[in-house]
Amino acid sequence: MSREEKIKLIQERVEGLYKRLQSCDLCPRNCKVNRLKNQLGYCGCGEDLKIYTAFLHKGEEPGVSEDRGSGAIFFSGCSLQCVYCQNHKFSHEREGRVVKPEELAGIMLDLQSRGAVNINLVTPTHFLPQILTALKLALESGLSVPIVYNTSGFEKADIIAQLDGIVDIYLTDFKYIDPEPAGLYSNASNYALFASRAIQQMHRQSEPLWDEDLLKKGLIIRHLVLPGYIDESRQVLSWIKENAPGAYASVMFQYRPYFKAGNHPKINRPLKYSEYLQIREFAEEIELGGWLQEFDPDEELAGVHFSPQLEK
Repeated sequence: MSREEKIKLIQERVEGLYKRLQSCDLCPRNCKVNRLKNQLGYCGCGEDLKIYTAFLHKGEEPGVSEDRGSGAIFFSGCSLQCVYCQNHKFSHEREGRVVKPEELAGIMLDLQSRGAVNINLVTPTHFLPQILTALKLALESGLSVPIVYNTSGFEKADIIAQLDGIVDIYLTDFKYIDPEPAGLYSNASNYALFASRAIQQMHRQSEPLWDEDLLKKGLIIRHLVLPGYIDESRQVLSWIKENAPGAYASVMFQYRPYFKAGNHPKINRPLKYSEYLQIREFAEEIELGGWLQEFDPDEELAGVHFSPQLEK
């Protein structure tokens, strides 16, 4: 998709997305508040676009970060809000600062000028119309790197369909199959219903395209293994294998009991090495393509350590 074609698609779609903010239904929460009048729904955000930080992120999957880094922009607020969230400072508590679409466009262009191999929009859906407005401005001013849509997976398929031709790489979670942990830890017992439909829509849009070691287009499905939920992880990985052929799985073992996880005894501990081995062996057994994180990843890459400043 050329830059001009992306600009045209945004022009066609952004007005309708802005209208949805009047009775907001951008995510499965369907709060129906008027965010254009700064009424707050589940995500805790009104009309104003809010960013916590932006920097060259070298801790994403190798195909996304490469050596130069992904141009990651972390938005404040979240429609899922997991109890163990490592990004709770800005996802739950909504720390950050308000920026206009023009400033966000400048941030995108600055990241590209500093060598970012893509623009990585992290937890973007609740600000989608504002982000697309900024993206159009950035494209008109020369933005040319791929666009990454980095999401919890708790999405509506019809919203993902609006991004066809605009987003190049989907980097989505698939956290749960079972309604019980989804409800207990993310207040979203219907998580798998929405995530599975959204991921299938992403899959339809994302035939993989590589430029040497850099992914230019495609779908990466992340799964964070939770302690005590090994069978759950097996089911998620099996679903990915069966329903998203050609997508890349990213199996993550970095769980720590952040934020409010201490209130839930089953997940109030790191993953055991034996649990890691079980999932690693299962992923290899079913020949799941993608990446398997090491057992003891760098904890400093967690969101709790990110600086709130927009780095220069």
